Amino acid sequence: MQQVLEEDQGFSFSQMDIVTYKMTSVLTLIGGVLNRAVSFVVFCVLDLLDVVLCFVYKVADYCIEAEWKPCYCSSAKEAINGSGNILVSEQGESKIVCLTSSRLQLEDISDTLYSRPSLVTEVSKLTVNELKKLKLDGNNIIQSCDKIKKGTVRSTFSINSTIVGMLQGKMVGQQLHPIPRWSDCDCKFCNSWASSSKDTLFVKAEGPKGKAREDVLFIHGFISSSAFWTETLFPNFSSTAKSTYRLLAVDLLGFGRSPKPTDSLYTLREHVDMIEKSVLEAYKVKSFHIVAHSLGCILALAIAVKHPGSVKSLTLLAPPYYPVPKGEPATQYIMRRVAPRRVWPVMAFCSSIACWYEHVSRTVCLVICKNHRLWEFLTKLITRNRMRTFLIEGFCCHTHNAAWHTLHNIICGAASKLDRYLDVVRDRLKCDVTIFHGKNDEVIPLECSYNIQRKIPRARVKVVENKDHITIVVGRQKAFARELEEIWKRSTKD
Repeated sequence: MQQVLEEDQGFSFSQMDIVTYKMTSVLTLIGGVLNRAVSFVVFCVLDLLDVVLCFVYKVADYCIEAEWKPCYCSSAKEAINGSGNILVSEQGESKIVCLTSSRLQLEDISDTLYSRPSLVTEVSKLTVNELKKLKLDGNNIIQSCDKIKKGTVRSTFSINSTIVGMLQGKMVGQQLHPIPRWSDCDCKFCNSWASSSKDTLFVKAEGPKGKAREDVLFIHGFISSSAFWTETLFPNFSSTAKSTYRLLAVDLLGFGRSPKPTDSLYTLREHVDMIEKSVLEAYKVKSFHIVAHSLGCILALAIAVKHPGSVKSLTLLAPPYYPVPKGEPATQYIMRRVAPRRVWPVMAFCSSIACWYEHVSRTVCLVICKNHRLWEFLTKLITRNRMRTFLIEGFCCHTHNAAWHTLHNIICGAASKLDRYLDVVRDRLKCDVTIFHGKNDEVIPLECSYNIQRKIPRARVKVVENKDHITIVVGRQKAFARELEEIWKRSTKD
């Protein structure tokens, strides 16, 4: 009798598991449907709001600055040409012709800057495609018209003396450090670079007074600053490490205390060139370790590829690497992965606003970045000065122009280059590659780190339990400082 009862209890327990599983599956399905439905409504409203704000900012810019400011939602050529560059097309990729000093350069830009279809447009796309199938005779004509409307077909300019003259004419009279726009912060901290005669990035350097044996370059992520490293790791390195390594933490172009030029497109080349000029050349760095976080990992890989014999170790934290399926437009695919236009989770909603809506994101910058001193004061007041505000400093001290172009031209625009970078690191670099990723990271999924490991088999991936995109460093800085020292020591022995 007792045996039968135990069997019945076992059967009931199994049934309970099945019921729980089914209930969980049903709730997950309902939650997903609700998320999609609410997201559709919210982002349709944001589509309309962005159009309204476009008009509002054009009027405000004209009234305050006495000049119409171009934007990407009206015309890609107008926005890019307005900054002294010319948009061209080369083998289906978006590029610009720009003039630095007296030299012409061809730079990559991301088509996500100006090709971001609204949600309503995407939903109606299936209906339009069905109608096109019924009109076989006019199919090619319709597709050509669609491409022109979407901006995917662009005329190619021949590079001759006339264009050089145009570019030179646009550059005449430009200030080395243009004044900030009315919607940007004008405080001394954010614009300390404007009073300097050096056209270089802000670099925080710590190390032995004599000649250091090795150098370490720290590159922060998106909407952050060098304080992400200097306020966490730098105080926690051992005395041996401080006497051995020269620690160099840089504020990227457009962020923190570095220059924030209003006419820059913040391309991959601009970011890398400024790091080379401000750190590698200025500090006479010959060989070095790299530690990079999030977006900074892309710049770290680009620098490593340019200096394959100089990099001694490569440490990447939450690298944003998404392999692009064959046949998919790389930039558009990455934009949809990074910014899926969903209201949940919260980080997906925030990244979607930053990536899809030029004028809504400018409004966010106007409220947060221009008034960062107020937010810092309120934070200290509410927490009774118990909370250190270096994260707020990094989050707020940038311009919309810098954040908007960096997000699109680095995260999305570098998508087609990352495979080649990783191949070079695997085949040509012999340095140690270590990847850290927080298991609870909602900004960059854990799969991104494993994707890199598949490309570089020798790379070591360390998953940090109960840590996210920020707390992978903040809150465990002592442990991470020891881990970095071990990596550098091991790389030196190798």
